Formats: sequence, structure tokens, C-alpha cells
Amino acid sequence: MSSWLGGLGSGLGQSLGQVGGSLASLTGQISNFTKDMLMEGTEEVEADLPNARRKEVEAIHTILRSENERLKKLCADLEEKHEASELQIKQQSMNYRHQLQQKEVEISHLKARQIALQDQLLKLQSAAQPVDSGAGGGPAATASSPFGYGLSHHASGFHDDDMDFGDIISSQREINRLSNEVSRLESEVGHWRHIAQTSKAQGSDSSDQSEICKLQNIIKELKQTRSQEIDNHQHEMSVLQNAHQQKLTEITRRHREELSYYEDRIEELENLLQQGGPGIAVTDHSKTQEMQKSIQVLQAEKVESTKKIEELENKIKDISRKLSSAENDRDVLRREQERLNVENRQILEECESLKLECSKLQPYSEKQSDTMTEKERIPQSLSVEEVFRLQQALSDAENEIKRLSNLNQEELHMSLSKLNSEYEVVKSTAARDVDLDSELCNLRQNLEAKEQELNQSINEKEILIAELEELDKQNQEATKHMILIKDQLSKQQNEGDNTISKLKKDLNDEKTRVHQLEDDKMNITRELDVQKEKLIQSELVLNDLHLSKQKLEDKVDDLVDQLNKSHTQNLSIQKENFELQEHIKRKEEELSRVRDELTQSLNQDSDSNFKDNLLKEREAEVRNLKQNLSEIERLNENLKKVAFDLKVENEKLNLACEDVRHQLEESLSSNSLIAVEKSAVVEALKLEKEQLEAELCQAKKRLEEASKYEQTIEELSHARHLSTSALQLDHEHLIKLNQEKDFEITELKKNIEQMATDHKETKKMLSSSLEEQKQLTQLVNEKEIFIEKLKERSSELQEELNKYTQALRKNEILRQTIEEKDRSLGSMKEENSHLKEELERLREQQSRAAPAAGPKTLDSITELESEVNQLNIIKDNLEEEIKHHQKIIEDQNQSKIQLLQSLQEQKKEMDEFRYQHEQMNTTHTQLFLEKDEQIKNLQKTIEQIKTQLHEERPDVQTENSDIFQETKVQGLHIENGSEKHDLSKAETERLVKGIKERELEIKLLNEKNISLTKQIDQLSKDEVGKLTQIIQQKDLEIQALHARISSTSYPQDVVYLQQQLQAYAMEREQVLAVLSEKTRENSHLKTEYHKMMDIVAAKEAALNKLQDENKKLFTRFESSGQDMFRETIQNLSRIIREKDIEIDALSQKCQTLLTVLQASNSGNEVGGVNSNQFEELLRERDKLKQQVKKMEEWKQQVMTTVQNMQHESAQLQEELHQLQAQVLVDSSNSSKLQVDYTGLIQSYEQNETKLKNFGQELAQVQHSIGQLCNTKDLLLGKLDIISPQLSPEPSTASQTAESLRTVKSDVSSESSKQEIEALRRSLEEKDATIRTLQENNHRLSDSIAASSEVERKEHEQTDSEMRLLKEKQESLQKSLKEKDLLIKAKSDQLLALNENLTNKVNENELLRQAVTNLKERTLILEMDICKLKGENEKIIETSRGKETEYQALQETNMKFSMMLREKEFECHSLKEKAVAFEQLLKEKEQGKTGELNQLLNAVKSMQEKTVMFQQERDQVMLALKQKQMENTAVQNEVQHLRDKELRLNQELERLRNHLLESEDSYTREALAAEDREAKLRKKVTVLEEKLVSSSSAMENASHQASLQVESLQEQLNVVSKQRDETVLQLSLSQEQVKQYALSLSNLQMVLEHFQQEEKAMYSAELEKHKQLVAEWKRKAENLEGKLVSLQERLDEANAALDSASRLTEQLDLKEEQIEELKKQNELQQEMLDDVQKKLMNLVNSTEGKVDKVLMRNLFTGHFHTPKHQRHEVLRLMGSILGIKKEEMDQLLTEDQGGVTRWMTGWLGGGSKSVPSTPLRPSQQSLLNSSFSELFVKFLETESHPSVPPPKLSVHDMKPLDSPGRRKPDTSTPESFKDTAESRAGRRTDVNPFLAPRSAAVPLINPAGLGPGGPGHLLLKPISDVLPTFTPLPVSPDNSAGVVLKDLLKQ
Repeated sequence: MSSWLGGLGSGLGQSLGQVGGSLASLTGQISNFTKDMLMEGTEEVEADLPNARRKEVEAIHTILRSENERLKKLCADLEEKHEASELQIKQQSMNYRHQLQQKEVEISHLKARQIALQDQLLKLQSAAQPVDSGAGGGPAATASSPFGYGLSHHASGFHDDDMDFGDIISSQREINRLSNEVSRLESEVGHWRHIAQTSKAQGSDSSDQSEICKLQNIIKELKQTRSQEIDNHQHEMSVLQNAHQQKLTEITRRHREELSYYEDRIEELENLLQQGGPGIAVTDHSKTQEMQKSIQVLQAEKVESTKKIEELENKIKDISRKLSSAENDRDVLRREQERLNVENRQILEECESLKLECSKLQPYSEKQSDTMTEKERIPQSLSVEEVFRLQQALSDAENEIKRLSNLNQEELHMSLSKLNSEYEVVKSTAARDVDLDSELCNLRQNLEAKEQELNQSINEKEILIAELEELDKQNQEATKHMILIKDQLSKQQNEGDNTISKLKKDLNDEKTRVHQLEDDKMNITRELDVQKEKLIQSELVLNDLHLSKQKLEDKVDDLVDQLNKSHTQNLSIQKENFELQEHIKRKEEELSRVRDELTQSLNQDSDSNFKDNLLKEREAEVRNLKQNLSEIERLNENLKKVAFDLKVENEKLNLACEDVRHQLEESLSSNSLIAVEKSAVVEALKLEKEQLEAELCQAKKRLEEASKYEQTIEELSHARHLSTSALQLDHEHLIKLNQEKDFEITELKKNIEQMATDHKETKKMLSSSLEEQKQLTQLVNEKEIFIEKLKERSSELQEELNKYTQALRKNEILRQTIEEKDRSLGSMKEENSHLKEELERLREQQSRAAPAAGPKTLDSITELESEVNQLNIIKDNLEEEIKHHQKIIEDQNQSKIQLLQSLQEQKKEMDEFRYQHEQMNTTHTQLFLEKDEQIKNLQKTIEQIKTQLHEERPDVQTENSDIFQETKVQGLHIENGSEKHDLSKAETERLVKGIKERELEIKLLNEKNISLTKQIDQLSKDEVGKLTQIIQQKDLEIQALHARISSTSYPQDVVYLQQQLQAYAMEREQVLAVLSEKTRENSHLKTEYHKMMDIVAAKEAALNKLQDENKKLFTRFESSGQDMFRETIQNLSRIIREKDIEIDALSQKCQTLLTVLQASNSGNEVGGVNSNQFEELLRERDKLKQQVKKMEEWKQQVMTTVQNMQHESAQLQEELHQLQAQVLVDSSNSSKLQVDYTGLIQSYEQNETKLKNFGQELAQVQHSIGQLCNTKDLLLGKLDIISPQLSPEPSTASQTAESLRTVKSDVSSESSKQEIEALRRSLEEKDATIRTLQENNHRLSDSIAASSEVERKEHEQTDSEMRLLKEKQESLQKSLKEKDLLIKAKSDQLLALNENLTNKVNENELLRQAVTNLKERTLILEMDICKLKGENEKIIETSRGKETEYQALQETNMKFSMMLREKEFECHSLKEKAVAFEQLLKEKEQGKTGELNQLLNAVKSMQEKTVMFQQERDQVMLALKQKQMENTAVQNEVQHLRDKELRLNQELERLRNHLLESEDSYTREALAAEDREAKLRKKVTVLEEKLVSSSSAMENASHQASLQVESLQEQLNVVSKQRDETVLQLSLSQEQVKQYALSLSNLQMVLEHFQQEEKAMYSAELEKHKQLVAEWKRKAENLEGKLVSLQERLDEANAALDSASRLTEQLDLKEEQIEELKKQNELQQEMLDDVQKKLMNLVNSTEGKVDKVLMRNLFTGHFHTPKHQRHEVLRLMGSILGIKKEEMDQLLTEDQGGVTRWMTGWLGGGSKSVPSTPLRPSQQSLLNSSFSELFVKFLETESHPSVPPPKLSVHDMKPLDSPGRRKPDTSTPESFKDTAESRAGRRTDVNPFLAPRSAAVPLINPAGLGPGGPGHLLLKPISDVLPTFTPLPVSPDNSAGVVLKDLLKQ
């Protein structure tokens, strides 16, 4: 709305400004014009009128002016009042309309509720009283009537806006009535529901809901079946009744017809008998016989018919049986019906209780229920019996009817046939036989009997008919009763159906709710997925940004490197320059010396040639030097140039880098600016277009005016020609003035019209702008308060939370009131406008109406004034309320801001907690993985030893499953709980769900940990037990072997077994030590786990608290609405957040700088920080301090500049700068992270070096072991060669004699044999030591492998964490850039808005000024008019008074003049009398008295006449004078009127001219105005459309922007969380590295301990070996005696060898079982089989062959060996070649030479694959040395192996309990096997020695690759590393004894 108004304001601003200016000029011109006109008028009048008249006119003028002013004031007051009253009336009308709408809605709601309640009542009534339809129809009818009335009323009245107040009052009454009715119905419904619930609760406490549902379904089905069966039975009954009635009617009809027919026939027969009586006697006897036959036939037929009747009766019985079975079924159904009736009775009893309670409402329901219960109880008891009885009666009646009908028909047929036959016989025999009277008599008797039977049957039939009718009546009654029962049951069924349908509806509603909840859940999950996708996308974008940044950094690094190189080059060049300069100086010095010498020589010597030569040479030298110098200088200059160029380039590159950065930032900002500028340009262009259009219009007007001017100029030229020059000038001047004034008038009129239109528009604009201004002032106040509140601490937040909740509620209420007030204001405005229109109408009426209507209008005006005053008071009150509300709103905004701060803090805490949770989870998972591996290994070992844990494992699994089920249940509960909250709170729900999931995970992990610890404890116990059992078994086996050896009398074997026992004991001790270590580790893990559990519990408590606080805050936060406040608060909070983040970043940077300082002081071990970097960091710190100061200053500026909205753009720019600083902070953080990473890498390299050292030590140990093994193999080979000669026992005397000879001959070889025995003893000692060493090596290798794997994992984790950190940093930077862009865009928008605001404010001020000016001018004019009117009135009154006084004075004057004349006349008459008396006296004197008397009488009469005449004359004179006075007055008046007429005529003429001109101008202006109006309307429509589109676009854009801002804020929060998490992970990883270093040191300690123990073991075992050597010496002495009978005991020796080989094999097996309990596998056995097959093939192929290499070696060895040993070689060769023993003995006796050097040659070659080693020069001298010396020499030569020891790889090593030990073939890849085989091959190729394998060492690796994998020397079998005796064929037994046996056999 604000944007729309802003657009409007900017559009109309300029035109309004112009209007204001023109208005000011216009009013001035009007006033001047009026003054001039008045002046002209007065001047003209002054010429004509005298001064007195002028004064009078002036007085009148003043009176009129005062009156005019008074009237103006009145008019202004009235107008103001009118406007106010219009506003008030509009508001009131709006309020009334709003209320009316509300009331209508209420009425509709109430009616709907009434209908629903009535339905419910009806249902309850129907449930309570299943009565006849008449009773139920009453309430419905009564309820429908008011509803219909309401509807009709609503339709008629409520939709009219011009409603009467009477209608409103009536509708209000109706609403009240309906609401009362609704409340009453609601109370009734509640009462009924309560009763139903109580009854249900009483009934359903015992039974389950599901059972109830099932029972209801069963009841429904039974009811349906019952109703169907009842219908079927009724249908059958009706069908039977119909059939029965039809049959009865037919039978009765037929019976009657037959009876009538038979009666007629009988009458005819009787007549015939009477007629033919005498003629019958003639009949014959034959005819009578025929009649008798026919009677017999008929009797037979009768018997048959009786049989048929019996059969039919049987059938009827069967049918009756079926009927009885059907009746039984019906009885069953009736029982069910009775059961249902019992249930119905229970329901009815409940209904009765309800009715008793509802007796007030429904008193008649009791009777109905009682009658119903009685009716139901009686018929239900009677109905069954009655129906049964009626059915029986029916069946009996039907049977009887059938029987009777059958009998009657048969009898009638028979009688008819008989009668027919008789009739024919009579007819035929009447004439002939008369002798048959007796027969006729008989026949008559028969007939009479038949008639009697007929009568009886008729009576019976009548009785049956009566019974049947009675039965019909009973049946009808029964059917009626059944129908009633059916109706009742159907009603009950309907009720049951209704209840069931209600239940179904409830179920469906619940299902729909569940579905809705599920849908909501799905939506939430979808939203979560969408959010995750967005996060992933943002992370990808951040990665891209980071890559680009890295590229830029690389480029910068390259440039820096180039700079450094150039710098070094510069330095070198400078050095060279310096050297060259020094060189030049030296040369110059030399030159100077040479010159001196030359001068001296010139002075001294005269030999010029010599000097010339010297000079020339010197000059040449000088030239050369100069050339060199110049070249060097050129080079120097070039180098300098190059250096300078490089510097310039470097600077350029640096600048370019900075420019690129700036361009990036500027391009981002400029894009937004360009967009804003474009929009501004577009608006400016639009404004320019409008201005141009306006200018065009003005130009057109000017053209018109110019044309007018031309016309006037032509007129002037004409006038000039006509009149004189002076007159022409005056005339022209006057015309110009006149025209100017005319134009001014026209312009002013136009302006007035524009003002009128603009005034209306400005009113609207002002109202909108005032609202906006109010909002802005509110915003400004809020911001001021907010900034003041920011300084206060946030510690008061939690205490004030409750207050804020109340305040928020109040706020909501106040907002509602404010909205209502706003609506009322709008309505008041509308009413005000209506009132204005009415006022205008009233004024028109007043102008039209007669003066009689004046008091009425005055009354209405007074009423309106009173109303206006009331409205003003109300308006003041409303304004006060609004101000109060605004204050409250401001307070609440402050509270909102504080809440937001607290929310943010809590969010941060939440993030920390989450991060800690995640860490905990990771550590737990790692621990669990390790534990799982250990458990798996232990389980595998246990399975291999004995399958005892099979029973325990399922328990564990069940426990796990139970745990998971519990967690699932908990999860479901939690989800249900969360779904109970408002689904609109998406964010809170997400947070809560995330937290709950984390809690669930923690619980799961805790339970898992517990179960795992239990399992580990169990397994450790089991392991201990099993190992003890194994040790006991081994002890038992050893004892058994002891017994066997003692029985077979082999003391040396006994000794050997004792040694083995000791070794086993040692192993047992080691195993126990390992177990104790395991238990210690377990206890340690338990303690750690308990600690973790405590931490987790604390975290959970904290999380719960936070969740509660979050919920509270969210509930409050959501309640507080308005978008404006939200936007302002969000902006301010965002700014504050950014400031806080910046401050935090700066503090972190300071801390990092301090740490860097400390690190640099302590030593540059960690990061290798340079002094330059340190200086840079210091500079950065200074910069940051400055920035901090700037920030503080900015905060102060914010304090001051919130009041002025224009400064927000500057603030936003500062925020941009701060964000750039934040980017720098982030870069510093990244550098810190890189430093940490380098430290980690260094530690990793140190660990690797340590590992390499360990590997070297291991290789050394392996070398020593290999040497020992080689020695052992050599000795064993010798022993195996010698043993066949020593082992056999004496058998015969001849053999002993021969052996004695051989003993004599072999005396010389005794010494060598003793040495061999000693060596054998030492070998055995070495074997034991080797075994222990191998075990130790296994342990060491396992531990090292485990440690190396752990380290590798750590390094991988650290690498991954570093990568994550980098990615997060990139994402943060990206988001920061986006934020920058957003901030720039927002700042631009703010600037634009501020500009718009300022424009609007200026426009408003201009408009206000214009309005105030207009008001002032109108007031001044009104005052002038009022003054003039008053003056006029006063002058008129004074003139009237003076006229009256003048008239009175004139009258008095007239009277006085009359009186004077009378007195004069009297005086005159007296004088005349006196004269007459004098004459009379004279006459008397003369004397005539008679005449005197006559004269006196005549005089008296004359006097009387004269008096009369005088009086008449006086009267006439008075009348004349009055007439004259009147004439003079009339003349004066006529004169005055004439003057007035003249003046008025002049004015008329002037006004006519003016009117004509004004009319012309008006018409022109009207046309122009119409054109303009049309144009403006078009423009307005276009502008409105544009405005609508732009406003919609702006709204969309603002909405999108707000959405984007929110999403970006969320992303920022997420990124900040991730950053915190990465930092925490780094610290954790550092701690882990420290722990690993500690563990490494512990391992080193353990290794040293192991080495010490090994040394002790070696010493002990050496002593043992010495003892064994002594024993062997003794044995050798004993065996010397037995050597005589060697050949005699060969067979026994072979047998002994077999047994010995078996024993050795058993021993081997035992050793393998002890050492490699976990290595035996099926795959390796298969490999063994393959190898054995190959060996068998080899044996088969090489049975008859002799190895050439062996024979060559033997042959050469024979010559190399000393002479006393050569016979042995020859004997061996003979045995190989198959020469007999006797022949060999003969050959040997012939030549017994020394056999000294054959051994080395024989040992040198041994197989096809191994070539003989060439003889070294040292061996040449040692040809005649002893065998021991040769052996030692061999060991020395072989101690330096040709093949280097294989490197230890981290991947090849495995932990102690790795699966490779149990499953070597499956776990190790084939490549390893191949390498092992290749290595074995290589070793066989390399080794020069070939000896048969010992019994202890397996030839082929039977148990896999060993614990250390294929790459380890020690961990391989000996056959892979040490030499094997390949050419000898090996049997499947794989034992050395067998090989020897084969050799000896050959």
C-alpha cells in the first residue's frame, strides 16, 4: 500500500507544487481585481452623489461587510461541522453495516445450530419414544416454523443497505430470541449427552470398545435377518390367507350351485315318480340286477376314493409336520426377537430415566413410553401363543374343509351317477316293469337317507363357514398385531442404525484426523527434505566460491614469488653494480698512476719511440676499459630498467588483484545500483514525459492566447486610427489591462477548477499520507526506544517474559480495537461525505424553498451542529485512545525486540548444545564401533574355542530389539505430542523434532552402550573361564603325554615336554596379564560411560529447558502480528546481529593475534610465523581497533540518526564496510585454521617417523629371528642326517659285530657328533626363545597396527574436518557476498523510499501550505463579507431611524405652523372686530341702533361662517402641506431611485459585458477542461493500471525479497552453527591428538618393558639350553655304545622315526593350536589339499629321477669335503643312485678319505630352482676348518640378506582381534597371497642353504597369513622366509621324519 501511495505521491507531487504556487498568485490577483472594480464603482458614484449620501452608503457598506463576515464565519463553521458530521455518519454507517453483517452471520450460525440441535432433539426423542408418527411430528413442525420465518425475514430485509432502524431492532430481537433458543437447546443436548455418557459409562465399564462394536454389528445383522424373516412369514401368511379365502369362496359357490341343481333334479324326479307310478311295475328283474351291479361298482369306486382320501390326509400330515418345523424356526427367531426386545426394554428403561429427567421439556413422553412398554410387553408375551394357536386352527380348518369338500363332491357325484342310471332305468323299464315297486320303495328310503345326509352336510358346512369367518377375523387381528410389532421393530432398527451411523461417522472423523495428521507429518518431512536440498545447493555454491578464491590466492602467491625473485635479482644486480663501480674506481686510480708515470717518464727519458709505444698501449687499454665501463653501465641501466619494470609490474599486478577484488564487490553493488538507477531513470523519464505533455498543453494554450493577442492588437490598431494619440494610448493601456485581467481571470478560473479537482485528490492523498506519516512516526519512535533499550542489559528478559505475554494479549486486543476504530473511521468518513451531499441538497432546497422553510433549516442546522459537537468529542476520545494504543504498541515492540534478542541467544545456546550432542554421538559411535569390533573378535574366538555363547547372543539381540521397540514407541509418543501443537509453527516443530531425535539417538546410544558393556563383561568373564578351561585341557594333555613318554621310556622327550609345559605356563601368565589389562580397560570404559551419561543427562535437562522456553517464546512471538513491526524489528535485529558477529569476530581475531604472539615468543614450532606476518597481523589489529572505534561511533550515530530517515542509506553503506571487515575476519580465521592444520600435519609426520623407527626395530628383531631360524634349520638338517644312524636299536649278534667294526672306524667322527648334539640343544633353546619372540612380535605388531590405524583414522578425520571447515568457510563467504548484495539492494530500496518519503513530505507541506493559504483567504473574504453585511445593516437601521425622526419632526412642524396660522387668523379677526367695533361706535355715535343690531347679527353669522371657512381652509392647508411633504419625499425617493437606476444600469452593463466575456471564457475553459479531463482520465486509468501492476510487482518482489532474506538468515545461522561445530571438532581432534601422543608414549613404555622381559626370558632360556646341551652330551656318550648295531636295527628305527614324527606332528599341532587358535579355516585346508596334490604329482613324476644339481653338488662336495668324511657323501650318493649297501661298504673300505668340504657344497646347492653360490675367497682358506666354524661363517654371511626386509604398511597391520586372524583367507585379498607366494619363491631362489624343515615349523603355511597380514616378516610362516628343501618329495604328512624315511629307503 505504501509503495502504491508513494508512486501516486511522486506522480502528483510536481503538479501539486505548481498548483500551490499558482493558487497564491491567483488569490492575490482576485483581491486586486475586486479592489480595482470597487474603486471604479466608488469613483463613478462619487461624481454623482453628494457627501451625505456617500456617508450613508459607506455606513450601509460597513454594515453589509460585517454581516458578510459573520455569514462567512457561519458558513465555514457549518462546513467544518458538516464534514465532521459526514465523517461521523460514515463511520457510524460503516459500523452499523459491519454490525448488520455480523448479526446476519450470527443469525445464520444460530439457525444452523438451532437446526442441528433440533435434529439432535428429534433423534433423542425418537430414541426415547418410538411412538406413532403423530406424536413425533409435533416438535418438528413447531421447530420449523420459526426457522422459516427467520429465513423469509432474512431474505426480505437483510440484504438491503437502506434499511430502517425498526427492522434492525426487530432483527436484533429475533437474534436474541434465537440465541436464547440455541442456548436452551444446547443445555438440553448437553443434559442428554451427559445422561447417555453416564449410562454408557455404567454399561461399558466392564466391556471393551471392540466387543461393543462387535455386539452392535451382530445385533444389526440379527435385526436385519429377523425383519427379513418376519416379512417373509407375513408374505406367506397373506398368500395362504388369500388362497384359503379363494378356495372357500369357490367351494361354497360350487356347493350352492350343486345343491340348487340337485334340488331341481329331485323335484323333477319326484314329479316324474308321481306321474309314472302306475307304469313302473312293468320293469324286469334283469334291470334291477343291472342296477345292483352298478351300485356295487359305485361302492368299489367309493372304497378307492376313501383310499385316495387317506393318502391325501397323509400328505396333509406331512405338510403339517413341515409347518411345525417352520414354526419351530419361527420360535427360534421369536426367542432372538425376545432377546432383542429385552435389549430394547433396557434401552427403553434408559430412555424412561432420560424422560423422567427431561419431564419439564416433554411431559407427554412418559405416557408414551409407559404405553409403549405395556403394549410391547403384552403383545410380545401373547403374540407367540396367539400366532401358534391361530396357525393350528387354520391348519385344522383347512384339513376339515378339504376333507369335507372331497367327501361332499364324491358323494354328490356318486348320487348323481346313481340317480342318472336309475332315471334311465325307470325311463326304459317304466312301460315294461310294474313289478319293481318294492325296489322303488327301497330307492325312496335310500333317497330319504341321502337327503338326511345332505341336510346334515349342509348344517356342517354352515357351521364350518361360521368357524371360518371367526378364524378369518382372528387371523386379521393377528396380522394387524404382527404389523404393529413389525412397525415397532423397524423403528427400533432405525434407531439402532442411526446410532451405528453416528458411531461410523465418529470413526471416519477420527480416521480423517489421523490422515490429516499423517499428511501434515509428510508435509513437514517434505519441507525438511526441501530445506536439506537447499542447504546442499548452498554448500555446493560455497564450494565453487571457495575454489575461485583459492585460484585467486594461488595467482597472488605466484605473483608474490615472482616479486621475491625479482627482488633477489635486483639485489644481485645492485651488488654487481657496486662491485663494478669499485672496479671502475680501481681502474681510474690505476689510470691516474699510469698518467703520472707517463709524465715522469716523458720528463726523464728522451726515448720517444719507447714512450710512444707505451702510451699507445696504455691508450688502447684505457679505450678497452672505457668500452667495458660503457657496456657495464649499459647493462646496469638495463638491469635497473628491468628491476623498475618488474617493480611496476608487481605493483600493477597488486593493483590489478585489488582492482579485481574491488570490481567483484563493485560489480555486485553496481548491478543492484544499476537496477535501482534504471528504475529511477524509468520513473524520471515517465515524469519528463508527463512534464513534456503538460508543456505541450501549455504551448497550445499559449498559441491560443497569442491568437487572442493578435486579435486585440488588430482592434487596438483600429482604435488608434479612430481616436487621438493620448486617448489611443489610454485606451490601449486599458484594453491591455482588461485583457490581461481577463486572461488572469480565465487562468484563475482554470486554476480554481484544477484546485477543486486537486483539492479532492489531495484530501485523499493527505489521508493516506497522514496514515503513512503516523506509521513512520511510530517507526521512528520505536527505533528511538529500541536503541535506548539496546543499551540496557538483557538480564531482565526472563523476569519480564510473563508481563510481555500479558502485554502481547493486550496488544492483540488493542490491535483488534484499533482495526475496528480504523474501520469506524472509514465508515465515519463515508457518512460524512453522505452528510455533505445531504447538506448541499438542503442548501439547494433552502435556496428554492420559500422563507417559511427557514426555521426548519435552522433547526436542522442546530441539530447538525449538536451532532457535529458530539462527533468532535468522540473523535477527540478516539484520538486519545489511539495515542494510548500507540504507546502500548511501542512498549510491546520494545518487548518484542528484547524477546528476539533472547531468542537469538537461546538459538546460539541451542546450536552449541546440538554441536555438543553431535560430538557426543560421534565419540559414542566411535566407541561403539571399537566395542563392536572387540565383541565380534571375542565372539569369533569363543565360537572357535567352544560354541557356548549361542544361548547368550539371542538374549542380547532380544534386548536390543526391545530397546529399539521402546525407542520407536517413544518416538511415536513424541511425534504424537509434537503433532498436537500447531502445525503452522513449522520452524519450532523442526527444531523440537531435531532435538527430540537427538535425544532419542542419545538414549539409544546409552542403552546400546549399557548392553555392550554388559556383553563385554560377560565376554571377558567367558573368555577368562574358557582360557582357564583350555589351559586345564592343555595341562591334562601334557600330563597324558608325560605318561606316554614315561611308559615308552624316552627321557629326552620327557625333558622336552617339561620345557613345553614351562612355556605354556609362561603363556598362561601372559594371557592372565592380558585379561587383567582387558578388565582394567573395561572398568575405565565404564567410568567414561558413566561420565558421558551424566553429561548427556545434564544436556538433556538443558535441552528440555530450552525447548520449554522456545515453545513459550514461539507462542508469544506468533501471537504478535503486524508486518510493519516485524519488518522493522527484523531489520534492526539483523543489524544488531551483524554488529555482534563483527565484534565477536574482532575479539576472536585479537585472541588469535595474542596466541600467535605467544607462539612466536615461545618458538616458531607450530605454524612457522614470520616477522613480516606478525607485523601484518599487528597492522590488522590496529585496523581492527580503528574499525571497532568506528563501530562504536557508528552506534552513537545510530542513536542520533534514527530520527532522520534519510541517514539510513549511509548506515547501510557502513554495514557493507563492516561486512567486508567480517570477510577479513573470516580470512584470518581460515589462516588460523591453516596454521592448526600445519601443526596437525607436523604431529602426523612425527608419528610417522616414530612408526618408521618402530619398523626398523622390528626389522632388526626379524633379522635376528631369521638368523636364529637359519641356524636352527641347519642344525636340524644335520641332526636329521645323523639321526638315522643313531636311532636304531640292536636286533641280532651279527649286526652288533658289524656295528662294532663301524664304531671302531667312526671313532674319529665322535667329536663332530658331540658338537652336533651341543648344537641341537642350543637349537632347542633357540626354538623356545624364537617362539616367545614371535609371540611378543605378534603382540607388538598388533598393537602397532592398531595404533597406526587409530592414527590414520585420526588423520583422515582431521583431513575431512579441515575440508568441511574449508567448505563451510567458502559457504560463509558466499553467503556473506550474497548478504552484501542484499544489503546493497535493501539500502538502495531504502534510499528510494526515503526520497519518496521526503518528496511526499514536501508535497504534503506544500499542500498544507496551499490549503492553509486557501483557508486563510476564504476566511478573510468571509470576514470582509460579514463586515460589509454588518455595516450595510447598521447603515440601513440608522437611515430608517433618521427617516422616522425626520417624519415625526415634519409632522410636529406642520402642526406648529397650523397653530401659528390659526393664532394669526384669530389676531386678524380680533383686529377686524376692533375696527368694526370702532366703526360701530362711530355709527352709534352717529346713531342707528337697529342697523347695528342687524349688522351685529350679520357679523355674528359671518363670523361663524368665517370660523367654519377658516377651519376648512386650515384642514385643506394641512392636507396640502402633507401632500407637498409626501411629494417632496417621493421626489427625493424618485431622485434616489433614478440615481440608483443609473448606477445599477451602469453596473448591469458592466456586469453584462463581464458576464458575456466570462461566459465566453467559461465555455472555452469548459471545453478545454473537458478535453483535459478526458486526457487526465485516460492518464489516470493508465497510471492506475501501471500502479496496480507496479504495486503487485513490488509486493511480489518485496515478498520474494523477504523470503530470500529469511532463507539467507536461516542459511547464515546454519553456516555459523557449522562453523562453531567445526571449531569444536578441531579442538576435539587436537585433544585426541594429545591423547594419541600419550598412548604412544605408553606403548613405548610397554615396549621397553616387553624388551626387558624378553631379555630376562632369553637369559633364563640360555641357562636351560646349557643344561640341555650337557644332557645331550651324556646322551651322545650313551648312544656311542649303540652305534655298533645301526644297520641291524634299521626297521625298528624306521618305526621309532614314525612314532617320533607322529609325536612331533602332535606337538606341532598343539603349538599351532596355542599360537593360532583363530587361524584354522576351510579355504586354507583346500589350499593345503591342492599343494599336497601337487606334491603327490611331483612325487609321482620324480620317483625314478635323480636331480642333476644335487648329484653335481654331491660330486663336487665329495672332492671339497675332508677325507675322513667323504665316505658319508659316497654312501648318500649310493643310496640316491640305488647302489646296494654291501657294495657301498666295499667301496668305502677300499678308500676312507677325509670328507671336509662336502658339507658346504651340499648346503650350497639343493634344488632345481636354487643355483649354488659361488665360493668367496674367504672360503678358500677355510676348507680344512671344522663344521662349527663353517656354520658360524655361514651365519655371518647370511646375516646380510640379499632381499631387503619388506616395509611395514599401515594398511597391512591389523589390531589384536582383527578378523584376519580367524578368517585369513577371506579377509586378506588375493594379491597379498600372491605376494606371499612370490616372496617365498624369491627366498628359495636367494638362499644358498637348503635344509629339511624342522618339526616345529610348518613347510606350507597351513593357518593362513598370520596376524600381521601378508606384508610382515615375523608374521609369516618360516617356510615363506627361510629356505625349504624343495627337491625332496614331500608326502601328505608334511613331516621331516617321513622325508628322512624316504631318503633312507632310497
